[in-house]
Amino acid sequence: MRDRILALTVISGLSGLSMSTIALAQPDASSRPRARDIGLAPGVLKTGPLNAITDVAGVLVGQVTIWEGDGVRTGVTAILPHGGNLFQEKVPGAIYLGNAFGKLVGYTQVQELGFIETPIVLTNTLSVWEAANAVVTHLLALPGNEEVRSINPVIGETNDGYLNDIRGRHVGERHVLEAILGAKGGRVVEGVVGAGTGTIAFGWKGGIGTSSRVLPESLGGYTVGALVQSNYGGVLEMDGLPVGVEMGQYYLKDEVGGRDADGSIMMVVATDAPVGAFGLARIAKRAMLGLSRTGATSSNGSGDYVIAFSTARELRSAFESSGRTEGAPVLRNDDLSPLFQAAIEATEEAVYNSMLKAVDVVGRDGNRIEALPLDRLLEIGKKYNRLHPPASGR
Repeated sequence: MRDRILALTVISGLSGLSMSTIALAQPDASSRPRARDIGLAPGVLKTGPLNAITDVAGVLVGQVTIWEGDGVRTGVTAILPHGGNLFQEKVPGAIYLGNAFGKLVGYTQVQELGFIETPIVLTNTLSVWEAANAVVTHLLALPGNEEVRSINPVIGETNDGYLNDIRGRHVGERHVLEAILGAKGGRVVEGVVGAGTGTIAFGWKGGIGTSSRVLPESLGGYTVGALVQSNYGGVLEMDGLPVGVEMGQYYLKDEVGGRDADGSIMMVVATDAPVGAFGLARIAKRAMLGLSRTGATSSNGSGDYVIAFSTARELRSAFESSGRTEGAPVLRNDDLSPLFQAAIEATEEAVYNSMLKAVDVVGRDGNRIEALPLDRLLEIGKKYNRLHPPASGR
């Protein structure tokens, strides 16, 4: 924490960073439910207390929403595996490519070395390089990094160009720095916020969503959390309910091809389990199974990426060490299966939360995307003897 406070002071002087809350302009989603508020509870495992990626101890999330005029609808979401100096204390990490139509920065070094050494930042397609530059600025300014000359930022994106003036490249270094330095634990705002401000999923408004699962103590008691930036298509299903078909909005609905299934989704999976890069790659693959449960198509033009990391302190890699070896015992392959299940369930529910917490948005050129209609969803749930209205007062 001391490093982050000192870095804030340094970076504020360098870049004119304002910690004012740009997100004040975001639409109010307080009346929209999360999945469990209406009876959508996929899977068999229990959630963490917040049902969020921040249930994994030490994980921080920061978001900045950029909502300007009639056409700027974008933002930044930053996920920090821990609040210290990530370059000096790297965490085990892995990235899985479900479909690689995207601009992910930092993949090759994570794949080669198996560690993540920076905050993970999500934004829009044409802002990944600005975000990468901001991450470098952030890390170079941290005490202890004065001699650092190589940094591998991990930046993900989806294309929000239908609602957002993406060509204007409105995400600046200051927005990314604000998201990183403002990252915190606790409740994560979902829906039309941060990197999910201008996204679309299955023809409805997408956004940021999160969820978590906790293993029984007999299986280690580990926590797995997922956060998604949903912006993709297919034939929407919600915990088995054929929502897209019932609402008449889905890919290949008619003879000319139906709604476009292209798009992208960024999935970030965190766990406190002692899992190294090899095991994390296997966990990341299972997030795609969670995605498939939502009716995803992973079409030609979709960038479907999973970034996974472990917060287990004993597995962190020091930038400089006098020892020739590092690491600690990791879970056996035979003990990874419960974590696979947790990643599947948390990813699936995170997608539902990203859509349920979203609201109608009008953006660039008057383009309008409506939120998933809750009344119709509840009607479908009733038809299949599922779901219920959210508790009064929401």
